[in-house]
Amino acid sequence: MTKTVFIEGMTCHNCVRHVKEALQELDGVRDVKVDLESKKAVIEADYEIADRNIIDTIDDIGYQVTEIR
Repeated sequence: MTKTVFIEGMTCHNCVRHVKEALQELDGVRDVKVDLESKKAVIEADYEIADRNIIDTIDDIGYQVTEIR
């Protein structure tokens, strides 16, 4: 399963690291790639992860999800 998550509030490479580390903690996640310029994260997982879990994880660290594809 692959999901692309668009995230507002990332301004630097520390933000990217923070988002990546938080998303990697979600159950089933194999890989996370976060791009500062496009303000998105691509999540590769072994199975479907509920959008609400992704949104809550990002909200908890101070950023905002604007879209999930």
